[in-house]
Parts: sequence; C-alpha cells; structure tokens
Amino acid sequence: MNNTFGVSIIPDNEVERVKKLHDYQILQSEDNGPFKHIAALAAHVFKVPIALVSFVDSERVFFKGNVGMEDVTDVERGISLCSLSVMRQQATVFKDALKEPCLLKNPLVAGEFGLRFYAAVPLTTHDGYNLGSVCIVDKEPREFGIDDQITLEYMAKLAMDELELWKCKLYSESRLQDSSAQ
Repeated sequence: MNNTFGVSIIPDNEVERVKKLHDYQILQSEDNGPFKHIAALAAHVFKVPIALVSFVDSERVFFKGNVGMEDVTDVERGISLCSLSVMRQQATVFKDALKEPCLLKNPLVAGEFGLRFYAAVPLTTHDGYNLGSVCIVDKEPREFGIDDQITLEYMAKLAMDELELWKCKLYSESRLQDSSAQ
C-alpha cells in the first residue's frame, strides 16, 4: 500500500479491526441514507464544502456519507486522511495542512485538490475498534475549538448508532430468512 504520510497508518489491532468492520457488511451497502444525512448536517453546521462519513478497510477508504465529493465513493487508504483518524481515540485536527510535516507529500494537500483543513472523530465500536470517521474538510485553514470537537463527536456517535441499527437490521433479516427456510 502506498503511504503518503511517513507515519504508520496501520493500528496494532488491524486484523481484528478490519474483521469487525466487515461484520457490519456496510461496505457493500447501497443504502447510505442516514450517513448522507449526517455528512450533510456536518457540512451545514460547520459551513465546510466537504463532509464525509468514512469506513477504513485494509486497502481503501469508503465514503458512505458524502457531501462535496459525491463523485468519489472510495480512495486509496494511503492518501486518505481518514486513515490517520483510526489511529487515535480522540479527534484528529489539522487546522492548516501546509504546516503539518506528515501531510506535505500527500497529493490531497500538495496537489490541485488543495486540502487545507481537516477534522475527524473516529467511529468507535463499544469494544474500542475504530472503523472509520466523521470528518470535515475545507480548502482554507480554519480554527476548530473544543465546542466544535464536541459537536463532531456527537455526530460520530450518531453515525455509530446508525451503524449498529444497520447491523441489527441485517441480523433480523437473516433470522427471518432462516425461519422461513424451515
């Protein structure tokens, strides 16, 4: 995998983390309505051009909620800043990406895309696995205070609640299919 950050983007619990992500079966899903709404809410509240609900798989990052980059459904893990957000339990914030040494070789920062601001909170399961993030992106540097962080944390919790509901729905549908097959 191409890693543009110069720091590790693979958590110590990577094998278990990816297995947990696949247990949710969200990567194959076409129905992303709740995640799109969360991304739209984040874009509106923070007044940013781009907001995403992302899931970090072993090689790619998938956007299941996407405002501002609707034509992009996934990107290489080694260039997505969301790969950095699963490495930490707290928010990942780059107020000015051009002042961050680990981002200077990243094509989203150094290239024509022009990413300058990034803030993300991980989507964390009840047992501590970071599956992805809710993130906001701007092409201008900006401030991001504690109130902003708390708001983004609530949005990540909301996205995680939706993911749990998704998993319950899958389980219920599977049980119904099993009982009708008997």
